[in-house]
Amino acid sequence: MVSLGTVYHVSIADRPRAPRPAVLKQPWMTPLWAAISCALWIAAAPRVEGAVVYQTGFDAAEGYKTNLDLSGQNGWLQDGTGGNGLLAGFFAKAGQQAYVGYAPPATNDYFLFLYQPLNTQLPRIHFSVTMAVTDSINSNYDDFYWSLYNQQVSNLVTLDFDNYELKLYYWLDGTNSRTATGLSFTNGVPYPLTMDLDFPNNRWSATFGGKLLATNQPLTTVGAPLNLGDIDAGWLVYDPAAPGDNYMVFDNYSVTATLPPPQLTVLGSVGGSPALRLTGQPDTTFVIEASTNLSDWMPLKTNKTTGGSFDYVDDGTAAFPSRFYRARWVPN
Repeated sequence: MVSLGTVYHVSIADRPRAPRPAVLKQPWMTPLWAAISCALWIAAAPRVEGAVVYQTGFDAAEGYKTNLDLSGQNGWLQDGTGGNGLLAGFFAKAGQQAYVGYAPPATNDYFLFLYQPLNTQLPRIHFSVTMAVTDSINSNYDDFYWSLYNQQVSNLVTLDFDNYELKLYYWLDGTNSRTATGLSFTNGVPYPLTMDLDFPNNRWSATFGGKLLATNQPLTTVGAPLNLGDIDAGWLVYDPAAPGDNYMVFDNYSVTATLPPPQLTVLGSVGGSPALRLTGQPDTTFVIEASTNLSDWMPLKTNKTTGGSFDYVDDGTAAFPSRFYRARWVPN
């Protein structure tokens, strides 16, 4: 589920109970001067916190069905084979949860990764999920993963939940051994997991069950491209000849971003129409919207800031005594 909440827009309307400047009410004011006045407010906007890249609760209202695999529903894909799908009420709450594991993979196969393509260049990402590992009945025990991949399909970081040891580890790319976190888990108990990804500084941190899992670790040790492709739920079978019937349940899968707000400026007039420039996070999609009353907004231009900006000439201002503008981030 993708949110387009009003948190992203920045305009005079974002200032509760602040009076509108009297000059904006004048009927003789040209559209160009209205744009200049509005743009000043936009430039002073705060950073956008918690911009939703992707969220889901795997519920029936979103179209998820418990009689089907998770893979193939609502854009979820898989790499490998094995059990996956939806359960109802596993976490003792209304709604559904997803799972990976339980049913054995195909012969000679030993893993399954489930993922939602995210493919974003946003610089700082926060990932959160609620998860639980359910134990095997057949006395064979496997590992469950949360794995971070870039858009070039290089594995950057993996969190490893060892169901034999009931301990938590992590793997960095370019390494041949996992690192113990000192944390453990109990089968069947739901835990919150969070990861903070700082791509410009090549760093990540994580918590599990409210405890620090790792901090200030590198996203890549081998110079892999630093961007987000997907965050996968994984199942790694320890012995392909004897897979466990254990599985990982997960819910409240959320990926959000922190990014600077877009800025709108007026470049001048082209044939009597205001020329606007939107400046924002490079290679990110924004929309310029217009209004005559600061209540009803109409999209004018949606574009990606290739190089960090794009320009727009609003040639529809002649019919309005005044015109207001705002800019906001939208998911790709």
